[in-house]
Amino acid sequence: MEKDWMNYRQIYARKAECERKILEVAPNCPNTSGIYFLLRHENGFKFGYIGQAKHLLERLASHLNGYQHIDLSLKKHGFFSAENPTGYEVHFLCFHESELDEKEKYYIKKYANAGYQLKNATVGGQGEGKKGLDNQRPSRGYYDGVEQGEKRARRMIADLFSKHLTVSTKKQPPTKLQEKALQKFMDFINIDNSAE
Repeated sequence: MEKDWMNYRQIYARKAECERKILEVAPNCPNTSGIYFLLRHENGFKFGYIGQAKHLLERLASHLNGYQHIDLSLKKHGFFSAENPTGYEVHFLCFHESELDEKEKYYIKKYANAGYQLKNATVGGQGEGKKGLDNQRPSRGYYDGVEQGEKRARRMIADLFSKHLTVSTKKQPPTKLQEKALQKFMDFINIDNSAE
């Protein structure tokens, strides 16, 4: 029982510390409902995350202990300051709970249209039929990288042949097998750019 008490004490101390850090960068952040914005700029690029919360201060503080994409980015880049100009700025707007879904969708669209690369996984809202932003982003898995590498290699080979080399069979006239091999090579270097 003593051990459980210590765990709760540690949890509440960590929560209070995270809330204190949020209040350092957003001193007037209330613990009421609203929309919050985590925004940063680096090398001409704009990054952001927009979320809704029934309790703004608690929700923002939870990002400091979480493992979502934005949480990890926040840990990596920190908060904006004179010493950290590429860190996240924290902004918020207070709204009634009944307006949160509508406002979150509105601001996600507004910031996406303004050129922000958003770390949001969905287009906002808590209701059924949440649509993901990830569906619109190109996948970046291992096999996608392999596929991109193959396309790049094929382009390089096609460019070399078009500028400097010719392809021919060893025998004239070519055998059926050589004709097939030559056709496969030509298919390999003829990339359909419209498919990209």
